[in-house]
Amino acid sequence: MVVRKSAAGVCLAFSLGCLTAGAVAATVEPQDVVFVEAAVEASLSGSPGNPAEGAKWFKNRKLGNCLACHGNRDLASEPFHGDIGPPLDGVADRYSEGELRAIIVNAKQVFGPETIMPGFYRLIEGQRVHKDFQGKPVLSAQQVEDVIAYLKTLKE
Repeated sequence: MVVRKSAAGVCLAFSLGCLTAGAVAATVEPQDVVFVEAAVEASLSGSPGNPAEGAKWFKNRKLGNCLACHGNRDLASEPFHGDIGPPLDGVADRYSEGELRAIIVNAKQVFGPETIMPGFYRLIEGQRVHKDFQGKPVLSAQQVEDVIAYLKTLKE
């Protein structure tokens, strides 16, 4: 009987370990993001986004800085809303999660090369990029998922 319990315990521990390992998905690297039409359906981090954290990245002047170009009634208390891009009020009613992810990852893949919206999860290269940011995305995979979770709260 003791052997059975011990064997059952080992089997249970092994099974839980396998389930836990399978539940932790690897981060999708910027160069490996897959666009299908105008959407990126797969989570970049394998974890759900946090809307409160997403709002923080959205308004952060040194990271997302979305407010520099987009108005947003939800953050009316924040200064300096831009009007270069469309207002984001009701954006969750206009775009699916996959479409929002694609726009944030690399808007040029969605809207074309003429858009001025930057890609926040692409490898940044070029002459006018600070050396500390060369070859790195602006936002991490989880930060992108957080911003998407926040944007999904912006409904009419």
